[in-house]
Amino acid sequence: MTVKSARELDLMRRAGRVVAQVKADLKSAIRPGVRTGDLDRMAEERIRQLGATPSFKGYAGAGATPFPSTICVSVNEEIVHGIPGDRALEEGDIVSVDVGAVVEGFHGDSAFTMSVGETSEEAARLIKATREALAVGIAQATAGARIGDISAAVQAHAEGLGYSVVRQYVGHGIGRDLHEDPQVPNYGVPGRGPLLRESMTLAIEPMLNVGGWETVQMDDGWTVTTADGSLSAHFEDTIAITKSGAEVLTALNGVRGD
Repeated sequence: MTVKSARELDLMRRAGRVVAQVKADLKSAIRPGVRTGDLDRMAEERIRQLGATPSFKGYAGAGATPFPSTICVSVNEEIVHGIPGDRALEEGDIVSVDVGAVVEGFHGDSAFTMSVGETSEEAARLIKATREALAVGIAQATAGARIGDISAAVQAHAEGLGYSVVRQYVGHGIGRDLHEDPQVPNYGVPGRGPLLRESMTLAIEPMLNVGGWETVQMDDGWTVTTADGSLSAHFEDTIAITKSGAEVLTALNGVRGD
């Protein structure tokens, strides 16, 4: 159930502001030579400093080994759920970072992809297209619409530019639990799926690949890569549906994703 009371929405706004601030701090820190584990330590310290706790650390998912870190850091062909460690980012990499925080039991969840220094035109186009896909999905999140309207908009934008959308991993409802119903796929048919209502909260998160949409899970039980080794990008925001459209809870400007 994703419809929230006024108090619950306020707590989610607070969690979202923490996530937005941590994202901004991480973007400033990402550069060649930085280790993914250093980014993780920075994120945890900042989340706790801001009065929240990490959403992901210790998260068990569907019976998997608990996630050991505060953020997910996925590089190049890695799509989602990359575990931070000793890997140093290199010039030309693209890195996707997923951040979650909890305030008084309510979650905010957001992700971004950016280049590490100068990168290829292909990578830059992929990042831009994925950011745009999130924006067009959010634009469909209005009371009276259907989940399929979000899904179809993301798919049409991505495939219209020649990219595939990941199908095994999807957006979701969010609130007291990090993952709630309904699922929000990045592909689908407009006019179908659960009805969207005012005060529903969703995490919309397109994942686009340069190659095919198929994925492979690594032996660590978490990291997911493209099956063909192609580049992948990931953007996500937590939104609340209001009378006037979607309010982005995990953006510093409160209006649109970044």
